[in-house]
Amino acid sequence: MKIVQITTELQYIELKTPFITALRTAYHVEFVRVRVVCDNGFVSIGEAPATKAITGEDLETITDSLFLTKEQFYLHTPKDALEILHASQELKSSAKAALDMAFVSLFAQEKNLPLFAYLGAKKAVTLQTDVTLSLKNPQEMVEDAKKAFAEGLHILKVKLGADIKHGVEVTQRISRELPAARILIDANQAWSMEDAKRFIEQTKNCALVLIEQPIIASDLAGLKALTAYSNTPILADEAVFTLYDAKKVIEDQCADMINIKLMKCGGVTKAVEILEYCRANNMPCMLGSMLEGPHSINAALHLAMAYTDVIKYIDLDSPLLYKEPSDALEFAFNGCAIRYKSP
Repeated sequence: MKIVQITTELQYIELKTPFITALRTAYHVEFVRVRVVCDNGFVSIGEAPATKAITGEDLETITDSLFLTKEQFYLHTPKDALEILHASQELKSSAKAALDMAFVSLFAQEKNLPLFAYLGAKKAVTLQTDVTLSLKNPQEMVEDAKKAFAEGLHILKVKLGADIKHGVEVTQRISRELPAARILIDANQAWSMEDAKRFIEQTKNCALVLIEQPIIASDLAGLKALTAYSNTPILADEAVFTLYDAKKVIEDQCADMINIKLMKCGGVTKAVEILEYCRANNMPCMLGSMLEGPHSINAALHLAMAYTDVIKYIDLDSPLLYKEPSDALEFAFNGCAIRYKSP
């Protein structure tokens, strides 16, 4: 089996409502879909969203880099293509992730296995995802939280910004209104050390599940200090892209958990390397995502089923935010529950 064609196309999926974080506002999921064709007729799909605020890649960057490099994979087996891909200095992490998930899918097809089985899962299992609450005024966020909870979405990932007074109010009110909800806080690097400590102190009564990347990613010493200071677990997100980053955070005890995303690390292959390291070092993880299309969410969910012992939280809620359901999803979402739809 050798690769004979790689093509790309831009895809857009409208969201139910704008997605607002401390870093950006999005009205659509925007991504590049990659189609890989082999000489035996096998076809596989990969996707990479526009992630300029995180990985430095927009749609044009991803498309151009794939166009300029695709021919180097032609007439190679998927195994060899993977080696070429991850040795490349011309492609950034999201573009690599799109090709990686397509190449790995070909291995599963060759063995006539669903991807989760190829990755080591013995059977399909039901997964649980959080759902993201966009950054808005406190009353709107409380109403969004109550609406989500009523729809069976009991794991709430709350986006907060630099305004600590706002963040404390939102957190306190959601915790008070929905005591049965599991609340994850995501600051997207928006806080100073002083403000992060202030938030921790003023929300001690809220029984939060975790606080994600409260301060700037480059300040690992500060993140370590906050992890020691906080009774709520601290999750490193933007501080961890690669296996090297994960090792540094884990070995230096900079966080209680790390967030692995295919678009940050470069695809399924690299995520497996990080997950194996975390498994060996008893480090719990979140498997997260950007705002992504259905095929990249599929790949992440298959991966999640193979590492249920390591992945403590799943943040793969993009399909819950789509205005219309996608036929390309291999999974059914019902509240927080996610089930594999057998072919």
